[in-house]
Amino acid sequence: EVQLVESGGGLVQAGGSLRLSCAASGFTFDDYSMGWFRQAPGKEREGVSCISSSDGTTYYGDSVKGRFTISRDNAKNTVYLQMNSLKPEDTAVYYCAAAPGSYCEEYDYWGQGTQVTVSS
Repeated sequence: EVQLVESGGGLVQAGGSLRLSCAASGFTFDDYSMGWFRQAPGKEREGVSCISSSDGTTYYGDSVKGRFTISRDNAKNTVYLQMNSLKPEDTAVYYCAAAPGSYCEEYDYWGQGTQVTVSS
């Protein structure tokens, strides 16, 4: 059974930091590019970041560049999202997802999400 389990969300003040984790199981983690998405109430889902399976190339949405860092530990089947300088507009449910191959597209698997709330 494929599972993606996010953790690390919570309530933080503006300017603070959080580190999200996503533990994967049930598929060959090394062969999948991993992405983070978020969805705020009343808004469409937004791509936040992605890290490719092949060479670890990273991608970021414009709204988080310079503040968020994605990384992966293939030995632990886990992808991380370090979020610094958080803003109230970062408040959302954050989801991790897995896409087969080297490209951050056509995600097959999704986690259940973790809530991030940034207070002003």
